[in-house]
Amino acid sequence: MNIQVAKNTVVTLDYHVTDPDGEVVDEGREAIVYLHGGYDDIFPKIEEALQGKAVGESVQVKLQPDEAFGDYDAQLVQIEPRKDFPKELQVGMQFEGGPEDGGDDDFVIYRVTDIEGDKVVLDGNHPLAGMALVFTCTVTAVRPASAEEVEHGHVHHPDDEESCQ
Repeated sequence: MNIQVAKNTVVTLDYHVTDPDGEVVDEGREAIVYLHGGYDDIFPKIEEALQGKAVGESVQVKLQPDEAFGDYDAQLVQIEPRKDFPKELQVGMQFEGGPEDGGDDDFVIYRVTDIEGDKVVLDGNHPLAGMALVFTCTVTAVRPASAEEVEHGHVHHPDDEESCQ
């Protein structure tokens, strides 16, 4: 029986992502496993392209920045004093930061992008923000989702049962 990608199926994809010029952005070393059907586990345009596909079928989807990781937001770049950070600081390290206004919504993950003297440059944008992407994938498995997966809105992996409390 060959199950097709449809709402409330768990889909496994082999994939890779390039920029529009063909430069590899993500080699896709690990398969993507997601719950299909509007659960925001994967970009909507990709989910739409996969609807009705079966194991072995492939799709290629071109995503504009607003369909992927969003436009680059210069306001998410901050310069902070070096003294506010741990001694062992390196470019690429990540820190969680709250909103400037002190509200409790939307914590942002900031990446250290530069360390210059007594200043540290932090960027809260996703590394692929502002980029158009070409997502190429092949369906490698499709199975019906369990009632619990549908109820929780995401895939459960056999080795992390205690992750959903």
